[in-house]
Amino acid sequence: MSEKGKRSGVKLTARGAVALALVATLAAYVVAALVDLPVVVGPVFVVASLLGVLLVNPRELLSLVVTPPLVFFVATLFVELGRALGSVQVLQSLALGLLAALSRGAPWLFAATALVLVVALLRGLRDNVRDLREELRAGAEAQRPRHQSFVPEPEGYFEPKVYGTPRTED
Repeated sequence: MSEKGKRSGVKLTARGAVALALVATLAAYVVAALVDLPVVVGPVFVVASLLGVLLVNPRELLSLVVTPPLVFFVATLFVELGRALGSVQVLQSLALGLLAALSRGAPWLFAATALVLVVALLRGLRDNVRDLREELRAGAEAQRPRHQSFVPEPEGYFEPKVYGTPRTED
């Protein structure tokens, strides 16, 4: 296949995909507050997560798969902190708001996480996991000390080295 025949498309880094999901979720919270329809946040989060996993470079799938719960929590924490700052009991309002928002969004969070995992598996997540295992195995083998009975300490590290002959009392 020639270079012109290849499909050129938008590719994101894992950071870009996470930023996309975070910004879309925060925007959904704003729209939900404006139209008084909190159910908007969940579907937008799922679509943004799906879009992120479809657009990310395949070599960065491993780092993207673990982020949907964190993205949802950070967006929810940010929104609920903003709401709580206007109340008298900030900490209590924040805790109750987080509990309610995370409970309301849990099904959407689980759906997005499962969907991202399935799409990532189809796009080559297994190869990323295999490469990571090989890297870790190679790193562990390189760091193993050789069978050496004595490992000398660096000079002067634990005790100062005294040069010359010891002084004697006259």
